[in-house]
Amino acid sequence: MKSINNKKMKIDRRYGINLWGRAKSPVNTREYGPGEHGQRRKKPTDYAVQLHAKQKLKTFYGNISEKRFAKYYAEAIRRRGDAAQNLIGILESRLDAVVYHSKFVPTVFASRQFINHGHILVNGKKVNVSSYVVKAGDVIEVAESSRQIPMVIEAMASQEREVPEYIESDEKNFKVKYSFAPKLDDVPYPVSMEPNLVIEFYSR
Repeated sequence: MKSINNKKMKIDRRYGINLWGRAKSPVNTREYGPGEHGQRRKKPTDYAVQLHAKQKLKTFYGNISEKRFAKYYAEAIRRRGDAAQNLIGILESRLDAVVYHSKFVPTVFASRQFINHGHILVNGKKVNVSSYVVKAGDVIEVAESSRQIPMVIEAMASQEREVPEYIESDEKNFKVKYSFAPKLDDVPYPVSMEPNLVIEFYSR
C-alpha cells in the first residue's frame, strides 16, 4: 500500500494538482512538479494543453493503458450525443471506477487489485476484471467473506469523499446500485477535468 501511495504522490507532483483530492497530497503545500526544474513555467502549446488533459483524465482512472483509452475515445465518438460527455460515461462505467466511488476501497489502484483478487460481485456473480463495463441497474457488492478486510472498513468510514448520486449506496450490506452513466458535472472530480480537450487531442 505504501508503494501505491508514493506513486500517487509522485503523480500529484508531476501534474501540480491534487488529482484524487487527498488530504496528504504534496501539492497541498507545493504546487509545482518534482525536480530542480519543477518551478519553471512557460505558456504551453495547444498540443501540450490537450496532452495534459488526456494524461490527467487517464491517470485519474488508474493509469489506463493508451491502447484502451484510445478505444474509449473511438466508442465515445461513435455514440450519439456529445463525445466528451460520452467519454466520461464510459470511464465511469468501468467496474474499478464504480468500486472506488462506492468507497469500498481507498484508491482506484486498490480498486483494481481488489477486483482482480475476486472480492467483488456484480448481480450476485464474481467479476475479477477491473475494466468490466457496468450497466445501469447493476448491483455491485463486496463478497461476504471480504467485508471485514481492514482496508474496506477504513475506506467506508472515511470522510474524505462522498458516494456520488448516480450510485445508490446500501452501506449496511456493502452493496451499491449503479443508477446511470453520469455526465461530467455529476462526477465529484477533485480537480477540473476537460474531456473536450481529450477529444480534440485524438481528433488532431
